[in-house]
Amino acid sequence: MNIFDASIQNLSKSQVNFAPLKPISCGKVERLAGLTVRVSGLSAEIGSVCKIHVNSGREPVSAEVIGFDSDGLMLMPLSDTGGIKPGSQVRLSEKDHLFGIGPEALGRVVDSKGNPVDGLGPIVKEKFIDLEHRELNPLDRGKIHQVLDTGIKAINGALTFCKGQRIGLIAGSGVGKSVLLAMLAKNTAADVVVIGLIGERGREVQEFIQNTLGPEGMQKAIVVAAPVDVSPVSRVRAAKVTHAIAEYFAGLGKDVLILFDSLTRVAHAQREVGLATGEPPTTKGYPPSVFSLLPRLIEKCGVNKNQTGSISAIYTVLAEADDRNDPIVDIARATLDGQIMLSRELADSAHYPAIDLEGSISRVASNVVTKEQNELAMKLRRLWTTYSQNRDLVQVGAYQSGTNLELDEAIGKKSTIDEFLKQDQTDSFTFEESIARLSQALMT
Repeated sequence: MNIFDASIQNLSKSQVNFAPLKPISCGKVERLAGLTVRVSGLSAEIGSVCKIHVNSGREPVSAEVIGFDSDGLMLMPLSDTGGIKPGSQVRLSEKDHLFGIGPEALGRVVDSKGNPVDGLGPIVKEKFIDLEHRELNPLDRGKIHQVLDTGIKAINGALTFCKGQRIGLIAGSGVGKSVLLAMLAKNTAADVVVIGLIGERGREVQEFIQNTLGPEGMQKAIVVAAPVDVSPVSRVRAAKVTHAIAEYFAGLGKDVLILFDSLTRVAHAQREVGLATGEPPTTKGYPPSVFSLLPRLIEKCGVNKNQTGSISAIYTVLAEADDRNDPIVDIARATLDGQIMLSRELADSAHYPAIDLEGSISRVASNVVTKEQNELAMKLRRLWTTYSQNRDLVQVGAYQSGTNLELDEAIGKKSTIDEFLKQDQTDSFTFEESIARLSQALMT
C-alpha cells in the first residue's frame, strides 16, 4: 500500500464522499394557498411532477414543481385540490416527468398528460420526451423553401404560407378564428395536423371536434385539449405537449402543421403561475416568465436540417377589446414570421374568412414564390389598402373619378377582389387554383 492509499483510508467518511447526493423523493404538505401547495422535505427540479397522496380510496393528486425557496418547494396541482390536507405525503413521480407519444396518437384527443380523453382506449407510447430540457441549435435548421398548401385561396394567393413558417391569426372574439382553423385542418396539404385547444370552454372543445372539424378533419389530426376549467399549470403543460407531439412526427420525416388556439390563453395561464410564485407583474399584469415562455414555444417550429420533416404553425392571438397593440399581440408580431389580421367589420358584413389584408403579411413568401406570384400578391394588397384608406370618401360620394388612378382601379375591382377573398367553409382550392383565380381577379 502506498502513502496516498494509506492517507485516503485515514480520512473520515465526511471528508471523502465521491458518490453524488441522491435527491430526496418524499416530503409533506405544509400549506395550501390558492392553487399553490407548499411542500417541505422534498428535493425536485423545476417542471418535475409529484404525487400528493390524499385520503385512502382516491387517486393521488398530480402537481408540478413551479418554484422553490428556503422554505421548500412550490407546487401547483394539475387537477382538483380536493382531499389535500396539512401533512399529506408528497412523492416525486419519475414517469410523469416525461411525455410519451407514438404513431397511434393520430386521430385521437389527449389531455395535458398525453392521456386519451376520447374513450377509444389507451395509446401505445413508443418514445418518451422531456418537456423541459430541450435546447435547439439555431444552425440545425433547414431553409424555408417550399409552399404549404392551405386550401384557402386568400392565404395561398395573398399571404402564401410555407413549410416551417410560424404565423399569427390575430383577432378579437367572435370573428371566425375557430372556423378558419377547422378549414385549415381539413384542407391543408400537411401530413399531420396537431391542434392545441388551450383555455377554451369545454363545450367549445367538443363542438370543434365533432361539428367544426368532423371525422374528415380528425383522420390526420391529433387534438390536445386543456379547457379553461383545468389548472393553469395544466394549460401551460398542454402547450408544451402540443409542440412535443409535432416534434415527434417531424422527426419521422412528416410535414406537421400546428394549429394553436390560443397563444393568449397560454399567456394568461402562465401569468397565474408566475404571480403565484411571486414574480413581479409588468405590462397588464404579465410577469417576465410570460415573455420568455412564448418565444420558447414558437422557436420549436421550423424545417429539419436535412430537409426531411418540418413544423409549421398558425397561432391564434386574441386581441382583447380589438386592441392590436395588446402586449401579447405585440410579442406575437415581433416573434412570428407574419400575421393574418381578422376584421370584426368584415365579419359583421358576412365576409368570411374575415381576412383584412391591411396589416396582414407573410414575411417569407417573397423568398419562396415566383416573381410573378409575388407581384400579384403585392398588387392585391396595394389595391385593398388604397380602397380601405379612402372608403369613407368613396361611400359619401366625395371622391371624383380620375383624381387617383390606383384608387380608380381599386374601386373598379372591388367586387372581384372581395369575391376572391371570400370562401365557403366547405370549399377547398389548391395553390395553383388560388394563383389562377387571383390573376383573373386582378386582370378583370
